[in-house]
Amino acid sequence: MPEAILELRDVKTHFAIQQGFLVKRHAGSVRAVDGVTLSVRPGEVLGLVGESGCGKSTLARTILQLVPTTAGTVILNGRNLTAATRAELLASRRDLQMIFQDPYASLNPRMTVFATLAEPLLVHRVCRRSEVAARVSEIMQRVGLAPRFAQKYPHEFSGGQRQRIAIARALALNPKVIVADEPVSALDVSIQAQILNLLAELCSGMKLTLIFIAHDLSVVRHISDRVAVMYLGKIVELGPAAAVIDHPAHPYTRALVSAIPVPDPAIERGRLRIVLAGDPPSPINPPAGCAFHPRCPFAIEACKAAPPPLSPAGPAREAACIRLGELPPS
Repeated sequence: MPEAILELRDVKTHFAIQQGFLVKRHAGSVRAVDGVTLSVRPGEVLGLVGESGCGKSTLARTILQLVPTTAGTVILNGRNLTAATRAELLASRRDLQMIFQDPYASLNPRMTVFATLAEPLLVHRVCRRSEVAARVSEIMQRVGLAPRFAQKYPHEFSGGQRQRIAIARALALNPKVIVADEPVSALDVSIQAQILNLLAELCSGMKLTLIFIAHDLSVVRHISDRVAVMYLGKIVELGPAAAVIDHPAHPYTRALVSAIPVPDPAIERGRLRIVLAGDPPSPINPPAGCAFHPRCPFAIEACKAAPPPLSPAGPAREAACIRLGELPPS
């Protein structure tokens, strides 16, 4: 097995809650990410899934240190980003880039496509000024944009084209790792397919390492090598994409998989949908023991005692459930 290019060791990201008008006092913390340990191998596509509010986007921003870690370490290619200086973080941007969910919000409306793509090349001194135009043209063609659009502004493009610009910006520095935070959720279905195929081609052709965050498990299965399932700031299942989605081990993953629509009406009518009781617990005051036990149909008294660690659940698979061997087949 190749050595991991990105490692997360017990990463926690908590946001303090303060109360009071004149005198502020600490009233608690939102535990957005609460102890994630993960490794990503070179050239791997890791899918990260879970409900809204489970901490996926916060984890993505923590990896890039756009949000500071409360505890734990993020190691990129042997460099500890959580202990890096401002200059060292700037240098790490060449190896670590992000594609945001909303391309219109992440692109500067006052900058043309050329200026957007030229800026990282000039800041990191990737090439001489005389070579920038040719490099920008090459990057645009790589993501399926005609170079003649280089002098246009973001508002002059469709949503799919804007996301291609955002992908081109992420590729400009030839990074080793790209974090894509729900890059297709705001797009039409036909455009989603184009962007997914583009990302798959880029990962294959450029040997990119990609962390792909999404809600749609069918999309994640299509593009990912492995899948990590998050619930309330923790990883509850991790393993090969086909195995996790076709035969989920954790009760929460089973509920997510049961919500994937099937395009055949006859099959869809006969499927058993797992409907979870109640709402996800608050990350301010998570339940004791397994965070999923208040909603889990298989919960027993022992589930309330202590948080279960990730345990072997099959070949190259792990799940955080004390009843793994007792659950009925999925």
